[in-house]
Amino acid sequence: MRPLYGFWLSVLTAALWGMLPVAMLLLLGKVDAITVTWVRFLFSAICVGVFLYRKRQLPNLGMLDGSRRVMLAVAVLALLGNFILYLIGLDYLNPEATAVLIQLAPILLLLGSVYFNDEHLTVTEWAGAFVLFVGLLLFFNQRLGHLFGALGNDTLGVLIMLAAAVSWSIYGLMQKRLLQAMGSIQLTLMLYGAGALALAVFASPLVLLEMSAVQTAALLFGCLNMVFGYGAFTEALRVWQAAKVSAVIALAPVFTIIAMKVAVWGWPDVFVSSELNVLAYVGALVVVAGSMLAALGKQRQSH
Repeated sequence: MRPLYGFWLSVLTAALWGMLPVAMLLLLGKVDAITVTWVRFLFSAICVGVFLYRKRQLPNLGMLDGSRRVMLAVAVLALLGNFILYLIGLDYLNPEATAVLIQLAPILLLLGSVYFNDEHLTVTEWAGAFVLFVGLLLFFNQRLGHLFGALGNDTLGVLIMLAAAVSWSIYGLMQKRLLQAMGSIQLTLMLYGAGALALAVFASPLVLLEMSAVQTAALLFGCLNMVFGYGAFTEALRVWQAAKVSAVIALAPVFTIIAMKVAVWGWPDVFVSSELNVLAYVGALVVVAGSMLAALGKQRQSH
């Protein structure tokens, strides 16, 4: 039962992360990316903190030596950068594009592990990276001229999402080292708590009072998504192989495409169709396949 449990937790994670950019569209133009991120980090820190307090498992910063405290600071900044840049990128690109581009993050983490941790990629992992790159070209087939031409919104959006992916890979590299000194949930609380404190000075909480009911619901979904999405992800890693969890989570862009179709159908006055052609949809599936291939290549290496 554990593999089946892990599989469905991974599917839940992919679905939650896939639906997130569609919900966040409702906040664009009303609440800035820093404030949205601050609220999500604060909400998540409180939830995780209460959970650990009741279990008497609150983390202690003394568990970390000087070098790991520096790693924690870098991890916090990188994770904040990922969240903020993702929201900014969503202002330039459609949700499907952001979901597809962020699939570069695990590939960049693999490459970072090769450089910083002296790991070696398998043939399958290299093949996955190549397939993902081909998928990106197919997905953006309608806009390749704009992307490689003048610096327009499309190009700027892609660059911002690339920076978001790089930020996440840096966070992932730091997390690997930090997990050697503490549990994943304790580390999560430190990351969320430190992130909320770091953004408190720059956030604009008063703007939250001006949100509509729909925007409030979207922000609440973003907060719950962070708690339950990362919670399901952590639990899935506990009961199932990390490579298989990563492979299933690579399905997130598929859920984004489905969620966007439903949103356009259900609320045509709020959501606008992205008008992707058939080749773009094929490209999205190829990107997913490349991510899965790269993830499963790590499992083969461990055998």
